Amino acid sequence: MLKLVQKFLQINRYSDIKNEFKDLFLSHPNYPSLFAITDSLDLLSIENAAIRVPKEQIVDLPANFLAYFKDELILVERAKNYVRINTIKKGSHKIAYEKFLLDWNGVIVAIEPNNVIARENLKVEYSWLKYSLPLFLVIGLSFFYNAYDLFSLVFLTTSLLGFIVSVFIVQEKLGFKNSIISKFCNLSSNSSCNSVINANEGRENNLFNFSDLPLIFFGSSLIAVLIQPLNSAIFIGFLSLLAIPIIVSSIWIQKFEIQKWCVMCLVVSFLIFTQSVIWFASDLFTLSFSFESVFPFVFSLVLLIPIWLVVKPMIKNVLNSENSLKELKKFKRNYSLLNFLAKKVPHPQGLEDLRGLNFGSRNAAVKLSVIISPSCEHCHKTFQEAFDLVLRFPDKIYLNVLFNINPENTDNPYKIVVERLLTINRSTPGKTVEAISDWHIKKMNLKKWLKKWHLEPVSMMISQEINKQYEWCSKNNFNYTPVKIVNEKLFPNEYELSELKYFLNDFVEEIEVFEKIA
Repeated sequence: MLKLVQKFLQINRYSDIKNEFKDLFLSHPNYPSLFAITDSLDLLSIENAAIRVPKEQIVDLPANFLAYFKDELILVERAKNYVRINTIKKGSHKIAYEKFLLDWNGVIVAIEPNNVIARENLKVEYSWLKYSLPLFLVIGLSFFYNAYDLFSLVFLTTSLLGFIVSVFIVQEKLGFKNSIISKFCNLSSNSSCNSVINANEGRENNLFNFSDLPLIFFGSSLIAVLIQPLNSAIFIGFLSLLAIPIIVSSIWIQKFEIQKWCVMCLVVSFLIFTQSVIWFASDLFTLSFSFESVFPFVFSLVLLIPIWLVVKPMIKNVLNSENSLKELKKFKRNYSLLNFLAKKVPHPQGLEDLRGLNFGSRNAAVKLSVIISPSCEHCHKTFQEAFDLVLRFPDKIYLNVLFNINPENTDNPYKIVVERLLTINRSTPGKTVEAISDWHIKKMNLKKWLKKWHLEPVSMMISQEINKQYEWCSKNNFNYTPVKIVNEKLFPNEYELSELKYFLNDFVEEIEVFEKIA
């Protein structure tokens, strides 16, 4: 399902946020439901709609959309005389409109295409360049210092290809998902790299497993050829010939035991078989092996095995940590847990009467109040997170910034910051955002900020408002900052304020239910 939605995003030019969608979707407490998809799209500020439409209106639908077809979520791309459907099990294929309408239940998910056309493949191309450039530099250096003939060139090419395919095999084994390799591995219903590679899961050696062998062999072969092209190629060809029984065994297992073909494994087998045939067909197979032909491969093997034994557990630990983090996110994003941890404000009366700095829509479902102090370092982060939420969801969040500062403490040099912020908000509200951003986001020092925002003397009304906010905080024993209040409940300290975005739809639904009951 994830791959389908990511492809859907890519078609609509949202490739740059596919990974962000993945994190939101997989950690959603309702994963893998339709609501998890639409809620994640909402969090990414992508306009979307999940609706049921009459089947006769299919010609009026967008060029692509998600739909339920035979009780399965699919990606639909409309053409003039047919629709192309992409399914999780069967991949992509064309069907006539009439056949599609028979098994479509009318439910679709559509999104607004991204009007900003990005360079979608730039990151992928840069990634490949980043990893392949050092390898090609080493190969170029080898060509500069060594003489290559056709025989050694063939072994360099096959070893390089084998190494690349071996990396993909290890990725599949460790759980890295690559969309290109997934398509390659699932060319037909009889092929499945994952089924073959993980066939002996749990029964393998902790140090090495079958999927490590191609990586070690081709990695050592590549290094050896780059060091001593001709001599190493002779020994590698001999080793390839010795590996033929293993190739035959692998093919037998895939054909008769697992009954699935691993396309990448077959490519590895073909490359090893090619190396053995070329070596056997050449005049060099009769030569006895010298120290020069054996040493480069042995040296590469001794170098590569310890490195892999160190790197492999590290990769596994990273993957396990990521999986644990996803489960933790899913746990934290449970709205019931947030409600349980959120405590009611002891004395909420009078909160709505406090006149702070307001941002967002007053009709928003989420009323967020942050009580901060200009001298509090943590308040900088709190304000920025709160303001970012309003910028992203201006129709869903109403922000009220209040201040907890003792008006009688004349020794506090930061008292004047609150006075001037509230004065600016009353006299020239258009400058409020700039003024508070200079202090809490740009973090100007006091002298520079006061010079920029020099105003007339503070009115009695502002002094009374500061006192009113301070007394309300004292009444609720808020002798600390920052304080975060969402709909008259204290936002739990176990959550970052930025995580409030995960629950916006839950707050909206809760209010709608309450209004219906009322």
